[in-house]
Amino acid sequence: MLENELKLIKQAQAGESEAFGSIYDYYLPKIYRFVLLKVSEKEEAEDITHQVFLKAWTSLDSYKHRNLPFSSWLYKIAKNAIIDHYRRNRLTLNIEDEETNEVLIVKNDILSELDLKSDIAEIYKCLAELKNIEQEVVMMRFVDDLPIKEVAAALQKSEGAVKLIQHRAINALKEKLSKNQ
Repeated sequence: MLENELKLIKQAQAGESEAFGSIYDYYLPKIYRFVLLKVSEKEEAEDITHQVFLKAWTSLDSYKHRNLPFSSWLYKIAKNAIIDHYRRNRLTLNIEDEETNEVLIVKNDILSELDLKSDIAEIYKCLAELKNIEQEVVMMRFVDDLPIKEVAAALQKSEGAVKLIQHRAINALKEKLSKNQ
């Protein structure tokens, strides 16, 4: 959690752009990673992340502190922006057209977008095969290091549900990784 976060939020709500800039600087890498995992293309992730912070800035007056970190609200905006992105950019696919299938596979292959070591690439590949909700929980818990309570708030789930999703996701990842070795 950002130091003096509530104070910065109140200042930003009062129109102080520097306060929002501090919030932006702190949360930008986390929200960007979250979005990048979902869209797998850097340019799209950058655009969506920009939209998330623009929406946060323009909707800041509607934010109400409910004993949860500001990041819960940002992740919720990011999740909705990703959903909107996929609704706008639905691809139609002719199953009989092999060229189209190959292009789509390359486009959605997260490994082709990330220049990482093979072990990390394998984890990302397996992570991409998980259900969306499992991906979100794993990213928020282990990449962004958010507590269960904050993840639950961001995903509008109970803490118990998040724990169960996390448990299932970790087991699924272990199984997928052991199959690929």
